[in-house]
Amino acid sequence: MDIRPIHTEADYAVTLKEISTLMDSDPDLGTPEGDRLDILATLVQAYEAKHVPIIAPDPVEAIKFRMEQSNLSVKDLEPIIGRRNRVYEVLNRKRPLTLPMIRRLHKSLGISADVLITESLG
Repeated sequence: MDIRPIHTEADYAVTLKEISTLMDSDPDLGTPEGDRLDILATLVQAYEAKHVPIIAPDPVEAIKFRMEQSNLSVKDLEPIIGRRNRVYEVLNRKRPLTLPMIRRLHKSLGISADVLITESLG
């Protein structure tokens, strides 16, 4: 089992391709192929943790995503954000989120407060 650390983007790309091939074959745990997949996935995780920054999502996009996930309408956000026009202003980036809105969105929809306090990209 010739496995080496991932040092470069080229190593990373080759490893991802091999992982994809192994996943397509759906190896069983405890088999040589399953062990290889597990080790390669661990190496990729370590490489990504060091070299691939995670960018926090935009707060408005996070709200829209949660609305879509939970099949929520603008009316459903009124108790959380305020009157309908205020909800539209927030969703259209015309009005920033206030601290009370952030607290209610976090509590009601489970959106991370860290995400909600970042500046909107729009």
